[in-house]
Amino acid sequence: MQNALLDLAEDYDYPLLNFFWTMMLIFLWVLWFMLLFRVIADVFRDDDLSGWGKAGWTIFVIVVPFLGVFVYLIARGRGMGEREFKLARQQEQAFRSYVRESAGPTDQAEALSKLADLKNRGDITPAEYEQAKAKVLGP
Repeated sequence: MQNALLDLAEDYDYPLLNFFWTMMLIFLWVLWFMLLFRVIADVFRDDDLSGWGKAGWTIFVIVVPFLGVFVYLIARGRGMGEREFKLARQQEQAFRSYVRESAGPTDQAEALSKLADLKNRGDITPAEYEQAKAKVLGP
């Protein structure tokens, strides 16, 4: 039994350094695919790029992946960050407007107190106050 286990251990000699090397290669492989997908997503996100340009970059990146991605990063890498920032800003604005719309109007008492304060400070005329009050209290 011991001889069988020793023979099995000798057949599967896998030192620790080889394990770390394998883990590093797997990490680099996953990192490469993330970079490849990020470049392809950026190609299709760019509104300034024509359809032929998008098709050309996509074919270039798929046919010659390493060279295509490196050339894309050199040629258009600076714009990637700008486009990402623009998209994030648009999404934040859309989220804020959605929250404002979903929150709905404040309660009537608060709106009336603000109107009364504006009228007392003289920022609006009594006629404007009555008109705004009718809007707040109306259906």
